[in-house]
Amino acid sequence: MNGEEEFFDAVTGFDSDNSSGEFSEANQKVTGMIDLDTSKNNRIGKTGERPSQENGIQKHRTSLPAPMFSRSDFSVWTILKKCVGLELSKITMPIAFNEPLSFLQRITEYMEHVYLIHRASCQPQPLERMQSVAAFAVSAVASQWERTGKPFNPLLGETYELIREDLGFRFISEQVSHHPPISAFHSEGLNHDFLFHGSIYPKLKFWGKSVEAEPRGTITLELLKHNEAYTWTNPTCCVHNVIIGKLWIEQYGTVEILNHSKKKLFMIYGKWTECLWGIDPVSYESFKKQERRGDHLRKAKLDEDSGKADSDVADDVPVAQETVQVIPGSKLLWRINTRPPNSAQMYNFTSFTVSLNELETGMEKTLPPTDCRLRPDIRGMENGNMDLASQEKERLEEKQREARRERAKEEAEWQTRWFYPGNNPYTGTPDWLYAGDYFERNFSDCPDIY
Repeated sequence: MNGEEEFFDAVTGFDSDNSSGEFSEANQKVTGMIDLDTSKNNRIGKTGERPSQENGIQKHRTSLPAPMFSRSDFSVWTILKKCVGLELSKITMPIAFNEPLSFLQRITEYMEHVYLIHRASCQPQPLERMQSVAAFAVSAVASQWERTGKPFNPLLGETYELIREDLGFRFISEQVSHHPPISAFHSEGLNHDFLFHGSIYPKLKFWGKSVEAEPRGTITLELLKHNEAYTWTNPTCCVHNVIIGKLWIEQYGTVEILNHSKKKLFMIYGKWTECLWGIDPVSYESFKKQERRGDHLRKAKLDEDSGKADSDVADDVPVAQETVQVIPGSKLLWRINTRPPNSAQMYNFTSFTVSLNELETGMEKTLPPTDCRLRPDIRGMENGNMDLASQEKERLEEKQREARRERAKEEAEWQTRWFYPGNNPYTGTPDWLYAGDYFERNFSDCPDIY
């Protein structure tokens, strides 16, 4: 990912189909809001005990039931050697290369730093709000650092919900298409301060030594108090050395928030694995001018290294810098959360991620039967039973194929439950929009997918 981004003057209106983050001070009517009385959920009972949250969780677990399974005895090359340059969504991978989460739960990790959205909603100046939104957009991929495991492909109709009263949001996602795989999500602030939604179509390709994931789809954030909307796309993620060498993750591409006036107002810089800082453009350009004096030496070194590329040699893991070099006068916008001390034995999960597949007693009564937490293959892997997980994964995939064959015989189309196809209200591009009513909890017509 580029280490810097530019901010420009605000303009009114959403008059560009190619918008990548323009926002408006004009009044925009926002529909689909749900009336929430969060004060009731936070009341203390007569006994002094706090009532359970809607899905039964008060305290979140800090570790997984079983440590990560070793992948040292498996060779991904036996599967990928015939797939160079191909799209990988239809390729079955050994379960040893998974992590015990569905892709729908991986999407939910966008919300780990949701405080940045709440902060943006409270800031009075548009420029300050843009800084916080940009920091949130970058923070959404920070949890992927050193995460070389592949999330489980969601089954068609699979869902995932998360309610975090302590963080002020609730979240719902659904797998709305299987080929191509499309995951739609919708999140809202419990204090009516934001809507966050989008649909993701991850394109996976194998390039010989690396696997590239391009998360196609538009992400939209609406700050309701300010009648503003921001849109962006996520950067491309690449896992290097899937054949030989040490696995490592790289994010690249540009995440932009801009408008049409092209007047620079603020610069941000940093590392997606560590922190983001912001500074005024004059100070930034002065610092970069001093830095460019040594660019010709670095370029010569890069040219020398590029001639050494060889398909039989592992990609070098970048040398980690001790920290971001902070330009004097900068303001800290965001810093990554510290991971738990046993993270390496838990698929390099963050503390937030560890809690995503938590299933406490009684939750089955409130969750729909399609929720990821109820998937037996993911649950088996999380519990360390790899044989059971593999068997269940095969059973679920065959059950899905059989259901597709039955629909084909009956000439019946799959009907999504919580999202419908439409156009993004700000970019005009194809999107999946939230139909509402999920939290009314009428799950009587949910499909049997497990």
